[in-house]
Amino acid sequence: MNDSPADIASTVRMASDLVTAREAVGEIVFGQFEAVENTLVTLLAGGHALLVGVPGLAKTRLVETLGIVLGLDSRRVQFTPDLMPSDIIGSEVMEDSGDGKRKFRFLKGPVFTRLLMADEINRASPRTQSALLQAMQEYHVTVAGERYDLPRPFHVLATENPIEQEGTYPLPEAQLDRFLMQVDMPYPDEATERRILIETTSSQEKLARQVLTADQLAAAQALVRRMPIGESVVDAIVTLTRSARPGQGVDDITRYLAWGAGPRAGQALMLAVRARALIQGRFAPSIDDVVALAHPIFKHRLALTFAARAEGKTVDAVITQLTERLR
Repeated sequence: MNDSPADIASTVRMASDLVTAREAVGEIVFGQFEAVENTLVTLLAGGHALLVGVPGLAKTRLVETLGIVLGLDSRRVQFTPDLMPSDIIGSEVMEDSGDGKRKFRFLKGPVFTRLLMADEINRASPRTQSALLQAMQEYHVTVAGERYDLPRPFHVLATENPIEQEGTYPLPEAQLDRFLMQVDMPYPDEATERRILIETTSSQEKLARQVLTADQLAAAQALVRRMPIGESVVDAIVTLTRSARPGQGVDDITRYLAWGAGPRAGQALMLAVRARALIQGRFAPSIDDVVALAHPIFKHRLALTFAARAEGKTVDAVITQLTERLR
């Protein structure tokens, strides 16, 4: 990271803008401070997020607000069992040209946007899920041998409803790994719920305001990758990632794991801790950032053994045990 006065001033302005962006989202999405921050961290780190929560907890509202605040054009796709890959990525149509000949023209699907909300992604068939996940990983789609690049920055915020599992196709673990974070959205507390009832049913509901542009977000993403990170933080990330695997960590903990986190989890942490520091107005991450982000980054990447589930163990409890060893 260049320490010239101009670069330092630019970094300070960017950090200030990101703090303002977080506050702007919080003005519209009430009582979900951690979910808002983690989703912003995901976008700033250049990744995709899986939003998990029961209906009515502002998942759609969060995505719509982020699109406005960050200056990203956004689209929403409601995933259903009959949704086809072409409904997402687009398809070719035959049309008549001016000279009397026919030719194919590619009609772009909703994936050609900067912020895509994949609503209830686990209701689509594995084939449709794979089409979207391939686009998330490769940032382009291929139709009839032709490559079509997606706009950048490009992010997917997918939602899952945890209480209605009938007629769903759960994402395989290998595909879940494509999401940088799993962001849980819990029920609001009493004070927040009172505020929701009053402010969202009045005649003057507050509207989101734009704080950044897509180019500024891209610049912030580049800045995150240039931020310094101390050796102690790197050591904590390596230790945590490796200890979250069967046979590599402490037996008293890893014996509960059927499989653990791959290198992508460590990569996600390396980017996310920097992004979290910047969003909070700091210019270097700490071990506290590693601990704070361990749950959303590891939760969807670990699986428990049958014996662990029979004992009442949870993934959250295992991650907590792992992070306690970092202090």
